[in-house]
Amino acid sequence: MSMTFTEEQDEFRTSVRRFLEQKSSSADVRRLMETDEGYDPAVWQQMAGQLGLQGLALPEEYGGSGYGFIEQIAVLEEMGRALLCAPYFSSVVLAGTAVVQSGDDAANMDLLPGIADGSAIATLAWVENPAEWGTGSLSTTAKRAGGGYTIDGTKTLVLDGHTASLILVVARAGGGPSLFAVDASASGLTRRKLETLDLTRKVAALEFAATPARLISDEGAAAGILERTLRLAAVALAAEQVGAAQKCLDMSVEYAKLRVQFGRPIGSFQAVKHKCADMLLEVESARSAAYYAAWAAAGGSDELPLLASLAKAYCSDAFANAATESIQIHGGIGFTWEHDAHLYYRRAKSAEQFLGSPAEHRDLLAQQLLERAERAGVAAPPPAAR
Repeated sequence: MSMTFTEEQDEFRTSVRRFLEQKSSSADVRRLMETDEGYDPAVWQQMAGQLGLQGLALPEEYGGSGYGFIEQIAVLEEMGRALLCAPYFSSVVLAGTAVVQSGDDAANMDLLPGIADGSAIATLAWVENPAEWGTGSLSTTAKRAGGGYTIDGTKTLVLDGHTASLILVVARAGGGPSLFAVDASASGLTRRKLETLDLTRKVAALEFAATPARLISDEGAAAGILERTLRLAAVALAAEQVGAAQKCLDMSVEYAKLRVQFGRPIGSFQAVKHKCADMLLEVESARSAAYYAAWAAAGGSDELPLLASLAKAYCSDAFANAATESIQIHGGIGFTWEHDAHLYYRRAKSAEQFLGSPAEHRDLLAQQLLERAERAGVAAPPPAAR
């Protein structure tokens, strides 16, 4: 498995970084995070029209560009670095991936072109209990009504749920957990924006009361669709965390060169050197974990479930540590609202829990390793040794 970017991919990354430096500066982030919408519609359309970011990894037959997961990972890393305020993760990574993974040709044909050209903002609503990221405690129900379905229930922590025009909802139907498409203008839908730690990423709570919905794929297929979608989303989030962690390191090193104390730049002091060196080691290790998982996803490797949890757990810890150490290195200015360090710290703590905490993913990782060992006929270690 070759894990190197091509010259074309590197040039594309450079173009994305240049665009984000112009459209997602610190001033832009601070302005947009204070708005209810949380993004700039003009920039959103430029992302689609000029760079084709929304449709980058979507199939060409459905309006996308037909590139792969590797190109999308490069984009997400740059978006994390810039703390981009836009519904890209919700619309493209979550909703777009879920539609593709459904295997429903009609849904792909109807829903993906709007996501690809940016005319539609989509999201995926599946969480009901913040401590449960699967479908184990699913209480939202779907009933047949005429030629379609109606949905009743509530969802929380829905990324960009208050502004999305298309909502993909996981609900329990007669055949089990199923995936449904709900138009934002549908009757019985109530949306409420939630106040969260990370102001740069908007989330909402949704309530459905006999809300008309369209079934995607078959009844009972949502568990598999969601599992595949969240694996890819975990890798995508890991890449985003790597980009943000790298920015924390860059800000820290730059400040350590410029800040003078006792007649010397603070970067010349051993304690600060060690902090920066430790950050570098963690960021590079996190990048390796995210890239390895991304190449596994792009190649359809059966190791993806293992590597997705590994990447999410390690990159979450690395970003959280980098954001914390960045504040420490910046000293007093790092604790103020005027400095961007707190924005990255807030994103780090939010992303750490989103899609499952590092502890949860380490548990998943351990379970998968034990299952592999049992299938291979290797005796499991005693509980005390696990």
